[in-house]
Amino acid sequence: MKNILVPIGASKNSASNLQYAIDLAQEVDAYVYVISVFQEVSKVGGLTKVNTIIKEDTQNRLNEVLAEVDVKDVTVISHPIKGGIVESIERFNKHVPVDLMVLSPRSNSIREEVYLGNMSGKIMKGTNIPILIVPEGSVFKKPSTMLMAFKNGTFRKNRTLKPVRQFIKHFGTKVNLLHVETPESTDKMRNVSGKVKKIQNKYITSENATTFQAVLEHFQSHNPDILCVVRRKRGFFKKLWEKNVVLKKEFHTSKPLLVLQVQD
Repeated sequence: MKNILVPIGASKNSASNLQYAIDLAQEVDAYVYVISVFQEVSKVGGLTKVNTIIKEDTQNRLNEVLAEVDVKDVTVISHPIKGGIVESIERFNKHVPVDLMVLSPRSNSIREEVYLGNMSGKIMKGTNIPILIVPEGSVFKKPSTMLMAFKNGTFRKNRTLKPVRQFIKHFGTKVNLLHVETPESTDKMRNVSGKVKKIQNKYITSENATTFQAVLEHFQSHNPDILCVVRRKRGFFKKLWEKNVVLKKEFHTSKPLLVLQVQD
């Protein structure tokens, strides 16, 4: 894990989220890249100066957040980036391959009933980078246990499990697998890839209507430091995140949520 990306929004939690990423980066010897996105207005009518001001304001926002954190001995690089949030992250990822993106659940939203705000939801839906969603105000601690929930045990791509392997390597994290069987499960989905078996500390199966319901059933008994799910084209988030905003009554967790890359 060499490059960690932290998008900064208007949330008051931005500094806390960045500090979490810095503390994680210190443990895994990674660089931290901090970006804040801005949109230019049309240059027609002599608005070039306005665009300059917008960019300066974005840089000032980055500077304010950086002034609130302790960078320790971690290399932290900040950039204001022009464009839409998803487009900007994808463009950045082409130049600097991102191993993990650390997000606040609510980058801009201040509604208490919201778990995942509009901006964070757009990033989740529009990118295919491993994401760690960190609850507001969380302080980094070495994760000793992880609950990894999935319905389809077939993992074709080695890179999908790379973030999990990194946690095991650096922190000795014990990974408890929760393999969920639903009415939609096929024999192929019930099989578990050898690469998954290699990372398991414990393997549990559960029959539930959905993966989400299985997580609710087993979360308290395992009390993991991190919850991990797999982002599939037809899976855990398909119905839940058809829209960008996710309310707490629909889904929430008080622990960091690691979302792996798309499978299928």
